[in-house]
Amino acid sequence: MLKRKSRYTKWTAPLLCTALLFGCSNNSSEIDTANNSVATVNAESLSTIGDKNIADVISGIVTYDKDDLYSDWKSEDTTGIQLTGTGATVEDSGGAIAEGNIITIKTSGTYVISGKLNDGQIIVDAEDKATVRLVLNGTEINSAANSPIYVKKAEKTVISLEDGTENSISDGKTYNLEGSDDEPNAALFSKGNLTINGTGKLVVKGNYNNGITSKDDLKVTGGTIEIEAADDGLMGRDLLAVKDGDITIKAGGDAVKSTNDKDASKGVIAIEGGAFDLVAANDGFQAVTSLLIADGDFKISTGGGSPERVGTKEGGGQRPGQTTTTTTAAVAESESDSAKGLKAGTEVGIGGGTFEIDSLDDAVHSNNSVTITGGKMAIATGDDGIHGDSAVFANGGDITISKSYEGIESLVITIAGGNIEVNASDDGINVGGGVDGSNPDMQSTTSENNLLTISGGNVYVNAQGDGLDSNGSISMTDGTVIVSGPTNNGNGSLDYDQTLDISGGLLIAAGSSGMVQAASENSKQHSMLMTYPETQAAGTILHLEDSKGNTVATFAPEKDYQAVFISSPKLEKDGTYTLYSDGSATGSEANGLYKDGEYSGGTKVVEFKIADFVTWLNESGITTAQSGGPGGGGRGGQAPMDGGNRGDMFSNLDEESRTKAQEIMEKERAGTITREEAQAQLAELGVEFGGRP
Repeated sequence: MLKRKSRYTKWTAPLLCTALLFGCSNNSSEIDTANNSVATVNAESLSTIGDKNIADVISGIVTYDKDDLYSDWKSEDTTGIQLTGTGATVEDSGGAIAEGNIITIKTSGTYVISGKLNDGQIIVDAEDKATVRLVLNGTEINSAANSPIYVKKAEKTVISLEDGTENSISDGKTYNLEGSDDEPNAALFSKGNLTINGTGKLVVKGNYNNGITSKDDLKVTGGTIEIEAADDGLMGRDLLAVKDGDITIKAGGDAVKSTNDKDASKGVIAIEGGAFDLVAANDGFQAVTSLLIADGDFKISTGGGSPERVGTKEGGGQRPGQTTTTTTAAVAESESDSAKGLKAGTEVGIGGGTFEIDSLDDAVHSNNSVTITGGKMAIATGDDGIHGDSAVFANGGDITISKSYEGIESLVITIAGGNIEVNASDDGINVGGGVDGSNPDMQSTTSENNLLTISGGNVYVNAQGDGLDSNGSISMTDGTVIVSGPTNNGNGSLDYDQTLDISGGLLIAAGSSGMVQAASENSKQHSMLMTYPETQAAGTILHLEDSKGNTVATFAPEKDYQAVFISSPKLEKDGTYTLYSDGSATGSEANGLYKDGEYSGGTKVVEFKIADFVTWLNESGITTAQSGGPGGGGRGGQAPMDGGNRGDMFSNLDEESRTKAQEIMEKERAGTITREEAQAQLAELGVEFGGRP
């Protein structure tokens, strides 16, 4: 089995916009911090795909010739090769020669192979510039010390799997190779373009290294293919394209892979259909440049699957790939450390298909951008659900992340459509990066370029850490977002550094009160933030209605909560509203939000009138906001630190200690002391400090 080489990964331009498939948008990431407004910028402008149809993108890259598709060989001029155990009988055509247990094909044409070869080899070494077609018509080929099928030289080779037949090839654990380049290294190995088609079955056992490898393009347009490989399962160097087929792979390395890292237009994986059942010790799909999926059915397990319990930043374990020391220098990352579901160096683009991903590492990962415009995804992972070093753009599909460390993570995230559910042991949606380990230059930073944009869709976040977390800004113009946030006071349902600008849509965020934030004071849509004197039990309904009894929101948080933020187009300036607690609700319910029903039996908590864009409330009525605390924004978004919020994290301190604690947190936020120094100083005052990741 081949030794895996360590490789060095370093991205010196975190917001790199590649031009592999399409030119990038000229829109730039600009946030006017003076006016606390967000300019037009989103992940789509940082993506090479944007909202383009993934199938159209693939058709611009992949073309299928006539001989890529199966045709009835019986009507063609063919040469028969009958395997006899220790050798073969070849029809007198002059195109193929049998010498003992070695059958060599010297010219283009169609060769129909049947029978069994106990320890031998079929070598394609064609001298002309045309297609060699091998029809496997009930064939078993074994080779103890080399590739059972070795395409040494050919313009193009097509493997056709005859309908109703089962064919198998297998190799030994060691190869007897003349050269030092370790080629061939797969049970089915081709130095040129290779296509597999038909409706029959092919079973491949790559005991030495890989299952099926092409050093140029590898295309699959049909057939049932089962691969068990010591290392990688299905590999194309320049391009790996699948139009149809039923593919099952069990790999000691990566299941499906492209490898050309010398040409930015190659190293692509393009899937238009088919069914995939992949179990890999490392990555499920790994593309050097782009991984593009238009349709198909995918069941992927990597690294043994997601752990039973995913760690948290409070000390519940270390996420996969996490390093104890973060630097901006290049670091060596062994390929064997990566156990991601879908992975690409440039871009992951998903336009359709059904996905069941159970991964130890990130379920969907790109060293640049991720674009999702359709499909149905069910994700369980020990790390991030969806991670793009530069950008994540979602504009369709149904995404359910049932288990993750962080649900969606990138420097720029845009949600323009689709249905997204995130369950995370740390932050639900995190803008600004995190301790991922794959790209050391992409660590958590605060930047005016960091932006979460929500312009449509339905989003539900259940997070033990921060719900929506931006080391920059958040902009919401449309859509529905429900956040079931943390229960500990070291995190917040909403957490941002610069601005939270809401001009449309419905946003409800419930959670702890210690680090609570509301929208920025100049946010265009009105909102309210209620802080309760005591923690409310999970499932306790809160109901907000206007003076005419019209419902603004009826919501039952999934977890215990002490603070609730609501922003809705139904909240109007000078309007009078009443907040109720408990009671019962009818109508349809999704993620705790009730629609088209009636509310009754609750207890009035507070009545208030909206005068400002953000109205801060406690049980006594309207109170005022006060900046403070790391990640507080300092623009009216932070929870009050006075008696107006009796549930805050300093409630157990006397006045002198309270003042000292606020000063410490202001220093940490301003960067004059480190997070560790702030933690130590607050611990001396008896405060457990969660802070920003």
